[in-house]
Amino acid sequence: MNDKVFFRIALTISIVVFILVVLLNRRLLNPPAEFPDFIYHLPKLHATINGICSILLLLSLRAIRSGKIQLHKKLNITTFTLSAVFLISYVIYHFFVPETSYGGEGTLRFVYYFILITHIILAASVLPLILLSFWYALNDNFIKHRKIVRYTFPIWLYVTITGVLVYLLIQPYYTF
Repeated sequence: MNDKVFFRIALTISIVVFILVVLLNRRLLNPPAEFPDFIYHLPKLHATINGICSILLLLSLRAIRSGKIQLHKKLNITTFTLSAVFLISYVIYHFFVPETSYGGEGTLRFVYYFILITHIILAASVLPLILLSFWYALNDNFIKHRKIVRYTFPIWLYVTITGVLVYLLIQPYYTF
């Protein structure tokens, strides 16, 4: 498989995930009337996974700057795996639970929505970058890997950090 084919695959995966999230958030799919109790714990799990991913991304940067390539690979594979678990869990959560409205006022409300909107936009755009970053690294194309990671890393880090912030800000308004 060449880069062009993989780019199309990465883009297709990203678009499908984006459409699925939009469908869930717009309630175009009917959720079941009852849902399992574990669903209530997922927002905290999501924040925890995002926090761990933030730390792992920073450790990965430190590892590669120190020349510890194998550690860098392991940290990124772990981060990627946790992010995949997060994404699956996020989709499950939003299938069952209606959207929570933010109840804060004033400046904090503006801050929350700014963080939320930038988080959503960048979360939607980072998936193809992550997939391409992994593709180039796994195929030993480190020139392209380094070029794309200049964008992937800060966006992915921002998304994981703001994921935690969104949880901390919305958490008091959950109705469960």
